[in-house]
Amino acid sequence: MLDNQDGVSLAPQGTAGAPRAPGLSRRNFISGIGAGAGAALVAGAGGAAALVKAKSGTAGDAAPDAADAAGTGRRQQAFALRRDTARAEFALVPPPQTANGDEQRYPNHIGNYSKGLPHNAFGEVDEDAWQSLMRAVTTGAPADFEAVKLGGGRPLTDPQSGLAFDLEGADAFAFTIPPAPALASAQEAGEMVELYWMALLRDVNFTDYATDPSVAAACADLNALSDFRGPRAGGLVTPQTLFRDRVAGGTVGPYMSQFMWLPTPFGAEFVDRHLHTYLPDTDQMTDFADWLVVQNGGPPPGALSFDEQRRYLRNGRDLAAWVRMDILFQAYFNACLVMIMPPTTDVESSGLGCPLNPSNPYIHSRTQTGFGTFGSPWAAGLVTEVATRALKATWRQKWFVHRRLRPEEFGGLVHVQKTANRYPGTLHADVLDSPVLDRIGSRFGSLLHPQAFPEGCPTHPSYTAGHATVAGACVTVLKAIFDESFVIQNPVEPTPDGLSLVPYQGAALTVGGELNKLASNIATGRNIAGVHWRSDAAVSLALGEQVAIHFLTDLKNTYNEARDRFFPGFSFTTFDGRRVTI
Repeated sequence: MLDNQDGVSLAPQGTAGAPRAPGLSRRNFISGIGAGAGAALVAGAGGAAALVKAKSGTAGDAAPDAADAAGTGRRQQAFALRRDTARAEFALVPPPQTANGDEQRYPNHIGNYSKGLPHNAFGEVDEDAWQSLMRAVTTGAPADFEAVKLGGGRPLTDPQSGLAFDLEGADAFAFTIPPAPALASAQEAGEMVELYWMALLRDVNFTDYATDPSVAAACADLNALSDFRGPRAGGLVTPQTLFRDRVAGGTVGPYMSQFMWLPTPFGAEFVDRHLHTYLPDTDQMTDFADWLVVQNGGPPPGALSFDEQRRYLRNGRDLAAWVRMDILFQAYFNACLVMIMPPTTDVESSGLGCPLNPSNPYIHSRTQTGFGTFGSPWAAGLVTEVATRALKATWRQKWFVHRRLRPEEFGGLVHVQKTANRYPGTLHADVLDSPVLDRIGSRFGSLLHPQAFPEGCPTHPSYTAGHATVAGACVTVLKAIFDESFVIQNPVEPTPDGLSLVPYQGAALTVGGELNKLASNIATGRNIAGVHWRSDAAVSLALGEQVAIHFLTDLKNTYNEARDRFFPGFSFTTFDGRRVTI
């Protein structure tokens, strides 16, 4: 089982008394799928043993029964493996799911997500529409989701995926995360101040952070906040730590991970790392009337303006363009390809040739090599397979527990409060008094949160973040496959115009650190685009890591290589620097 791991809960101590969000319980959902099916489900999971004991066996505990022509012995082994795995997962009883209490605190629902539903002139959600959404997330009935009262033609994004079951790894309902920061909290205010600065600095190249005066102003503002939880150096937010995450290796070297720039072989083809990005100074949804149309689910009034020249990723606007169009496991599949392929003299087809994780059983084998297990096809499949499980876990939290509002919705509250004093005493002074608002108002003519996309955020709640949860899961799998300590040779960074890459001169960059940074880049890239919060990214990376840990735990028990300690188990370093073995 897992060393240094006490369970799947991410909830801190002392949250048990916080208000619980109304939502669908797993027990009620199971009872609604039919008496026969529900009875069969419970009967198959009954008598659960302790997790460690139940997962101690493997598919290969007994030798293959070649003499049994009907395959009965193998069938019995397969059945026992699935039964014991199901019992182990059934034994996981998570703590209660706890939201931040904003749904109960504000009768007008300003503290929660409501985009796509109809709103009044201030952007406050229609009560009947809100109740139709609450009815759907409480019952889980497809008919109730079809009856949600939308404001325009933009549909909600797949809330029912949070109710889907999985047959490998822990069920989506087994994970618990801390409550999101409350609407009126200093933490939420600090995160919003950071988001405003992210919007203002989208066109500043990451390589210019050390010398840009607006970056210096952002650091000073964040350092003055009463509650800001980004990384620091010497106790201060600095240009080197700005807009980064608290992950091992996350503040070392260039802002972007090498895996977003390095040549990426794709078999006999290659992936061109130049991207189709946006023109500078093309921020969206800064007019209140346009903002309200989008909140009501109407067509976005703005339009994207693309740069005709494709470029290497060099600033926040480029990163926002990348995270709007990606397939969710794309960055990590690219990283897998980069690491698998050996170095060559052809720059476009050259890989890193990263060694496999020292725990790989075939590294020291005299007679075998990995392929379908512990080889290249296995690695490529594994990093994509875990992504769908991460999405189910994060959609469960989004729709059925937290329903956190998006930054663009919070920006509407700031604008209305500062211009009409509609919410006195509600929003924290750290955001209302921040000097960043003067810059936002002067540049855009409103205090709304400028978005990178005309449509703003997707039509699903903010907490947790899909991109970040998938990032946490996929990167954890990659660290279990490859040698994290491997030092990347010939690292690069882009020229200021983004047209070419030049050698990076600085601290050594390891695969483990750059994989952690890759997860951070994609998670925080969604923040820079304006659609997520810092705590969305941080908690979601940890959630994805937990999803991957359970996935790998179940997977390990299916390998014949696990017999006789030929495969000792997956071993890797967590985002916060702990070494664990499954």
